[in-house]
Amino acid sequence: MSEPRILAINPGSTSTKIAVYEGESPLFITNIKHVTEELSAFSDMAEQYHFRKEIILAELAAAGIEPSSLSAIVGRGGLLKPIASGVYFVNDSVILALREGLNISQHASNLAGIIAYDIARALPNTAAYIADPPVVDEMDDLARITGHPLFERKSRFHALNQKAVARKHAKATGRAYEELNLIVAHMGGGTSVGAHRRGMIVDVNDALDGEGPFTPERSGTLPAGDLARLCFSGDYTHDEVKKMLTGKGGLTAYLGTNDVREIEERGAAGDAHALLIMDAMVYQVSKEIGAMFTVLKGNVDAIILTGGIAFNKRTNEAIIERVGRLAPVSIYPGEDELEALALNGLMVVRGEIMAKEYR
Repeated sequence: MSEPRILAINPGSTSTKIAVYEGESPLFITNIKHVTEELSAFSDMAEQYHFRKEIILAELAAAGIEPSSLSAIVGRGGLLKPIASGVYFVNDSVILALREGLNISQHASNLAGIIAYDIARALPNTAAYIADPPVVDEMDDLARITGHPLFERKSRFHALNQKAVARKHAKATGRAYEELNLIVAHMGGGTSVGAHRRGMIVDVNDALDGEGPFTPERSGTLPAGDLARLCFSGDYTHDEVKKMLTGKGGLTAYLGTNDVREIEERGAAGDAHALLIMDAMVYQVSKEIGAMFTVLKGNVDAIILTGGIAFNKRTNEAIIERVGRLAPVSIYPGEDELEALALNGLMVVRGEIMAKEYR
C-alpha cells in the first residue's frame, strides 16, 4: 500500500514554498519566487490569495502530481487567538480568524490555511489543516505576569519549528517528547527561547513584538524608562517606533545589515565593533537560556539550538561555552517548516494524533 501524500504550504512575503511528502520522504519541493511587479498589482496581502493558489496548482501540475492523490493539505498557521499546540482542522472559524488576522498583520502566513482549505474542498477525500501556529499558548499562569496589571506577557513565537526539533531530538534519543524537559533556542530574524516541560512550552519570550534577546532585525527587551521617554519625545511616530522594535532593530540598527555571515567576515577583517555587537547578541541568547533553566528548576535533559543562525559555528561555540554546563547541547540548524507541516499532517492521517477543532 502506498504512503499517504501530504501537501505543505508556507507563504512568505515574497515567495510561496510548497512541498509534497510521500510518507516521511519529500517527493517534490519548490520555492516559488514572486517578483515585485507581480505583487505590486495587489493592494494588500488578502488580494494575493487567488494568485498564489493558482501558482501552487500550476506547480503541482508541472510536477505531475494530481491533487486527488493528496491525503491532506497542511498550511502554516497565522495569527489566530491563543491556542494549544497541535494540528487543527481548517473550519469556518479558522477561515474567519485567518482573514481577520490578515487584515491586521498583512502577514502572508495567514493565506496558507485559506488556500489549503480552498484546494481541499474540491477533493473528495482530502482534509485541510494548520499546525502549531505562532500563537500556540501553553504558558504557566505564573509566566504571564509582568509586574503591572495593564500588561500581560504573550506567547507568540516559532512554535512550529520549536515543536518539530524537540520531537526530532526526542526521537533521536529514543525517548518521548512528553518525557523530556528541554530548552529550545530558535535563532533567526527573530529569536525565541522556550522552556519545554514534558511536551508543553510553559514559558517563552514574545518573539513577535521583539521581547527577549536582540536579533538580526529586532531590538529585544529595551530599558523601559528610556523607551517611554523616546515614545513621548515627539521625535518618532508610532510606526517608526514599531519598526525600531521589529524590522530595523538589533544587528540592522547597529551594523546596517541582518546578515550574520557578513558580520563575521567584517570581524575577521578586523572590525572589532562588529564582533562586539555579535557577541552581545550571543550573550543575550545565552542569558535567556539560563533564565529558562530556572523555569525548569534545573531539571533539563537538553538544550537545543536551531534556526538559521545555528548554522554559524562561532555562535554555537560561544553559546555552548556559556550554557554547556547546564545540560547537553544539541544543534539542529535551520527551520524546515515544510517538513514540520507535512509530518504533522502525516501523524493525523496515520491516526497517531487527533486533529483538533478551533472554536
